[in-house]
Amino acid sequence: MEETGMNEIERADVEGNSNSEGHADVIAENERLLREFLAQGDTDAPIIETDLPREHRSGFVAVIGKPNVGKSTLMNVYLGEKVAIATPKPQTTRENQLGILTRPDAQIIFVDTPGIHEARNKLGEYMVEVAAGTIPDADVVLFIVDVSEMPTRADEIIAGMIAEQARGPVILALNKCDLVGEAEASVHSAAYQALLPTAEPILLSATRGDNRERLLEMLIERLPYGPRYYPAEQLTQTQIRDNAAELIREQVLLMYEQEVPHAVAVKVTEFKERSPDLTYIAATIFVERDSQKRILIGSKGSALRELGRRARAELEAMLGTRVYLDLWVKVLKNWRKDESALRRLGYWQPQ
Repeated sequence: MEETGMNEIERADVEGNSNSEGHADVIAENERLLREFLAQGDTDAPIIETDLPREHRSGFVAVIGKPNVGKSTLMNVYLGEKVAIATPKPQTTRENQLGILTRPDAQIIFVDTPGIHEARNKLGEYMVEVAAGTIPDADVVLFIVDVSEMPTRADEIIAGMIAEQARGPVILALNKCDLVGEAEASVHSAAYQALLPTAEPILLSATRGDNRERLLEMLIERLPYGPRYYPAEQLTQTQIRDNAAELIREQVLLMYEQEVPHAVAVKVTEFKERSPDLTYIAATIFVERDSQKRILIGSKGSALRELGRRARAELEAMLGTRVYLDLWVKVLKNWRKDESALRRLGYWQPQ
């Protein structure tokens, strides 16, 4: 495996409650599902007991759909901050990403999943398995589709998974209605509803805002009664260093074309607060071929410096400090097809 870093002149950056007694069984079941989910990430967060309204609702919403239909965009809008990376390129999300929205009357735990697609390698198989695995344990399944186009074979497959595995209510969010006329939206909507007749449909524009608040109310109304599982100020379960890796990968997706993005993985190797106003982050960008490494680095390191500049701006906004970002590029040949490499990069869980 080869690696390339930047010397000090070329380096890519400097500075840079309690509830009513009648809900006891429901709450116990929610706690069981929560602990099962947390166990997947080797995290054991305590149930947060607070003085809550008698009718407080809480639970998991599995956000399901094929790549690039707006799943991450919708969750980020609801949370008011970027928790999941979102780009115009499909298959941006690779892991389940937790987004926690807390209101006085409810706590919604969104599980933003990788887009379900036809897997062409071990990484693709992992992503599909991760997404599909959220369906049976979700309190509500939110199936997001692109209503600006007719359903594809991928939508049919996802609808079949949901019909077979979902144990709770299903909402069909017909997203991107701002991109299509009313008559065409009606035809497309009917085609999607035919795939999953039991789902409750709603036209939506995650970006423009059409029916966004109504969808949120629909989700809350279908959650079971339960406690808060996380402190009100917590937005995600993901570790900060994992978010840092995702923000760097997001910039790769935005900067480069098809020859690089999906062959890239990012791992943060060091994360230190050197002072109240300076965070040091060292990260390795893995690619599959020498040609991809050369593209990422660019002439005399120019591309890597620009990538570092863009990533550092996002990291500083997230952390609220200046960031010294130390980027390296390594070739890990055909890592998306190699189970041992996937495990090393944190993408593969033993069965």
